[in-house]
Amino acid sequence: MLRSLLIGTILLLFLSPLSATNQKEIDHILKMDSAPFGVIFEVVEGKADALDWAIPKIKEYAKLLRAKFPDIGIAVVSHGKEQFGLLKSNQKNNKEVHKTVKSLVQDDSIPVHICGTHASWYNKTAADFPDYVEVSPAGPTEINNYEEMGYELVVMQEE
Repeated sequence: MLRSLLIGTILLLFLSPLSATNQKEIDHILKMDSAPFGVIFEVVEGKADALDWAIPKIKEYAKLLRAKFPDIGIAVVSHGKEQFGLLKSNQKNNKEVHKTVKSLVQDDSIPVHICGTHASWYNKTAADFPDYVEVSPAGPTEINNYEEMGYELVVMQEE
């Protein structure tokens, strides 16, 4: 019994940072006196429909960030199964996600990247995605590039 309690407590300590909400991360950035160079939103989910919740939240967070820091850079990288929701062939099925991604890119100047390597594992190429989606050679490398420029990483988690 004591052993189980000890193991449970240790697991809770290790897992508690994972349960931090995206909103807390955004609030932390908003409390900064000066803006970071930018914010990179990472979406990497095993669920094909993860963009249904992630993209609207990113749009909401982008509005909050730009309200305080009008010139802050913002970008999105999707490199899990969810990225296939952005295929041209899924534009009708994922109409709202496509509409919001297109708005992020065209209206808000927020690039949305997907991982070309992951896409290639499923025989998909840049031609399979609409022009408003940037197909990067590798999602993790794209994220690293943004971080090297001074972007803060926000890993999107379903709340």
